[in-house]
Amino acid sequence: MLLSVIVPLLGSPGYARAALDSVLADPATELEALAVVTPEQGSAALAAEYARRDPRVRTVAVPETAGPETAAPETAAPDAPGALGPHPGPALNAGADAARGGHLLFLDTDDVLLPGAVPAVLRALRALRADGPGPDVLHLGHERVDWWGAAVATPEPAAGDQVVRRAFWTAHGLRFADGPYGEVAPVHRAALLAADAGASAALERVCVRHRVRRTGTFASTPGRGHFAVIEAYARLLAETGDDPRVHPPRTAHLLAVLEDPGRIRPADRADFFRAAALEGTYAAHRARRTRDAVAARVRQAAGRGRRVVRRQVMRAAYRTDLHRGLDPRLAVYGAYWNRGVACNPAAIHAKARELLPHIEGVWAVSSRHRDRVPPGVPYVIEGSRAYWRAMATAGYLVNNSSFPGGFTKRPGQRYLQTHHGTPLKTMGLDQRAYPALTNGVSFEKILAHADQWDFSLSANPHSTEIWDRVYPAGYTHLELGYPRNDVYFTATADQVAKIRADLGIAEGQTALLYAPTHRDYRKGFAPDLDAERLARELGPGHVLLVRAHYFYGRSTGGAGGSGRVLDVTAHPRVEELCLAADALITDYSSLMFDYACLDRPILVHAPDWAAYRAARGTYFDLLSGRPGETPGAVATTQEELTELLRTGRWRSPETAALRTAFRERFCPYDDGHAAERVVRRFFGDAG
Repeated sequence: MLLSVIVPLLGSPGYARAALDSVLADPATELEALAVVTPEQGSAALAAEYARRDPRVRTVAVPETAGPETAAPETAAPDAPGALGPHPGPALNAGADAARGGHLLFLDTDDVLLPGAVPAVLRALRALRADGPGPDVLHLGHERVDWWGAAVATPEPAAGDQVVRRAFWTAHGLRFADGPYGEVAPVHRAALLAADAGASAALERVCVRHRVRRTGTFASTPGRGHFAVIEAYARLLAETGDDPRVHPPRTAHLLAVLEDPGRIRPADRADFFRAAALEGTYAAHRARRTRDAVAARVRQAAGRGRRVVRRQVMRAAYRTDLHRGLDPRLAVYGAYWNRGVACNPAAIHAKARELLPHIEGVWAVSSRHRDRVPPGVPYVIEGSRAYWRAMATAGYLVNNSSFPGGFTKRPGQRYLQTHHGTPLKTMGLDQRAYPALTNGVSFEKILAHADQWDFSLSANPHSTEIWDRVYPAGYTHLELGYPRNDVYFTATADQVAKIRADLGIAEGQTALLYAPTHRDYRKGFAPDLDAERLARELGPGHVLLVRAHYFYGRSTGGAGGSGRVLDVTAHPRVEELCLAADALITDYSSLMFDYACLDRPILVHAPDWAAYRAARGTYFDLLSGRPGETPGAVATTQEELTELLRTGRWRSPETAALRTAFRERFCPYDDGHAAERVVRRFFGDAG
């Protein structure tokens, strides 16, 4: 047994259940999950339920002599301890005593392991154990988020920050204290001892997420019971012989507790400061904090003032420019909310330069994405004087989303809305049926934006029907195909070979492009597919190209390791990735509709289809198996997907027939000449 994961069943059963689910989500057999039964009501039943369900779960009971802390620290006020509830120290110790794995991972009840964390930890331990017993401490990436999902910065040590070798833990007599802040001493001591022995390592990925609860926990209950953190560090200093390495994290942690209104009440802060023996006096500390806060507010106000004045000046200049004549030789392009040169607008821009070279094309981009503009392509930064001048005077506007800043479309300007995909999920006014995902969305603004369009581009009749209903306005539909898809019909074999070579795909390897879409109900890139595991199971003949949705930035934050998983999120052209791939693996991304132009296999990996449909709504059942709805092979688990790829059923005659029907429905206009048709239709007699 390589790893024992210890989960105390304390507090909310919902949180404890989520913690156990996250540990068991991966089918790895080299771990055990120790569900520690505590005096909490219902914990025994919850542990028994999981033990029946999964043989990797073992139930461990906290010894009766080591129950939850009920006595108050000497410095605590009488009102504090009874309300603070049990602490996890005894449960974590009981789990460590019963563990059989070579390494220990201690989770808080409010922790969850992120997707892919279990195999990543196991791979790291196997690799590090190759020449010995492995590291005494493997440090893990750890994050804290609040109940909204926002990141919470804290210097507080957490047991889940590290995987500890069990023999090392036992040899040094490391134990969690029974009361509040019981993790301080063992977590710091383990890190220091391992560092001294040169036996520590780090896994450079976030593996553990701690969910800060809003109420009902010790950390959210103000009181003098939090003075226990001072005693915790006193014990640590005593156990380490006043190791100087302890002092910086001690000071940072104590100041964080002091300033946290959920822990120390204002009336108790001076006493806490004195008890902690922090440098200076509390009055001086508070004066410094006040000065720093005032200075920060002044800087923020000054910055806001400058930005407000600048916006006012820009808008005044723009209103003046609206009286200038329109320039019939100027076109402004934009894509993906000013993220750079991409998609249908990029293909239209390139073709317009070829067919109508006298028309100058200028791109609107944000300052943080200016590096995505290829050399030689003119651009203006959103909000700048040049941007507003261009928006006021350009004869042509082309975008796949919207232009920033609330511009006023003038009579005579021609605006082409290209969109950026075929709609599977609900769009526009249809989203009103899903209010949980449209908080803050103004449907009035959506309609006002659609009122500015002169033309709406369609890739297929399905899109035309949807756009017409969800964006009701007076524009003209252009059923001409997607210009961004032209390259799928014009790229040569030599060009494709060069793209594959530049990406690092070896000759003869099967390249699988994994491109999941974003989830409105999730924070950050959290794929349901473990790419490293899939690549390992398929063997060296396969390579996975992993591309996160553009909402998540330019990196997946996790691909790599084996060399057969390539993070291609930052690649500037998704069309090149499609050309390089022998097959597409996706969930609900609109990329599948474009990829169908290539007539190559499409595999749908849909582990949360029911949740996705319920949360966002879809226009047809992607998993139905009906021609014209399902593009190819379907898997709802990673195991099913692996089996499809291993057996070859992903490219069977049945899946080929589904792909043909899908392509006929959604790619009827794509033939390699869409950009030319759009340029000639939109720019009209500009040539």
